[in-house]
Amino acid sequence: MKVIQTNQAPAAIGPYSQGITVNNLFYSSGQIPLTAEGVMVDGDVKEQTHQVFKNLQAVLKEAGASLNTVVKATVFIKDMNEFGAINEVYGEYFSTHKPARSCVEVARLPKDALVEIEVVALVK
Repeated sequence: MKVIQTNQAPAAIGPYSQGITVNNLFYSSGQIPLTAEGVMVDGDVKEQTHQVFKNLQAVLKEAGASLNTVVKATVFIKDMNEFGAINEVYGEYFSTHKPARSCVEVARLPKDALVEIEVVALVK
């Protein structure tokens, strides 16, 4: 088991890591729209979702994986009415490669984010 840590994504805001690799799988912690410096992205759900993907790409790269090796994504959203907007951005990152996915509406996310995404990916 290996802990994944990169300065290209926000540091964990609690007692957890950005991700863990076990054998040939990478498990990310949920990424919210914080910049690498820990500042919440102001803006609509699309802007926040783009930042989440920037963070995911950084931790995946550090783990030796990429969006192309993601096998499962879990999307947590504050408002199911924003599903279409989030899905539009999601489709920009997963256009030809379409991993399995779950999407759930939650009452609240850390730092009052509008979206959080976690992934499981194969490590090259």
